Amino acid sequence: MPPARPRVLYVTDLAYPARGRRYCDEDIFLTSRLREHMDLALCHPRDAVALMDGFDAVIVRNSGPVLAYQDAYDAFREHALATGAPVYNPLTGRGDMAGKQYLLDLTAAGRPVIPTVDRPEDLHRLPVAERYVVKPRLGADSIGLRVVPADAVRGLVDGDVLVQPHIDFAYEVSFYYVDRSFQYALHAPDPERRWQLERYEPTPDDLDFARRFVEWNTLDHGIQRVDACRAPGGELLLVELEDLNPYLSLDTLDNAGREAFVSAMVTSLRDFLRDTSRAGG
Repeated sequence: MPPARPRVLYVTDLAYPARGRRYCDEDIFLTSRLREHMDLALCHPRDAVALMDGFDAVIVRNSGPVLAYQDAYDAFREHALATGAPVYNPLTGRGDMAGKQYLLDLTAAGRPVIPTVDRPEDLHRLPVAERYVVKPRLGADSIGLRVVPADAVRGLVDGDVLVQPHIDFAYEVSFYYVDRSFQYALHAPDPERRWQLERYEPTPDDLDFARRFVEWNTLDHGIQRVDACRAPGGELLLVELEDLNPYLSLDTLDNAGREAFVSAMVTSLRDFLRDTSRAGG
């Protein structure tokens, strides 16, 4: 069984300059509350491998895009998998944690996702559009994303990028989950202001949409954010499935909402530690 007060290493980059967000504030709040239930230490992602063996588990939170420290992240994954160190979220995620291949796989499977291809010979599979979005296969946080006219797309498809039609969506909406349980939803009414968020009351169809992707991801424990856009036809289309270190926008919630999320996360962590302890024992 896990200790009464587990020792947890909380991986974050408090100095990451996120656009329109303050990652550090969110992690300062979360760690202040998690300390009531566990012994906690914070570290930068580049320090995780050197420190993690002294802890019962590692929580990866607002650590910024992996591209900024790819060597350290690769070493962290390798060490965690080799030693069996419990990592939250578990390293088995099929969403952004594993790269953007899932967008291609979901497109091929006919799921409700923004159509995505990565080869010139597949461009005809995309809906005809005046503009297309071209983004790095290993991109994050809109790094390297370009919107280009239709006649410029073919020359940019080199195997390292993904191509999607540019969709004039009504708004973006995000659904937040802990251990496959829905917590809250937020949306950006103005497409030009992605991080000016407001509470969103999802319909049963909205929740069914998001739930299908959470279940597809097969993570029993952890925090996930399902990002979608409301297409011109009224349907939702998946934009991203964030399962590595999704920003939670907790500052948008009221006190009751934040407390409910903390309670769900504490319960999730306790269950995660219990399950990993049993698996190891």
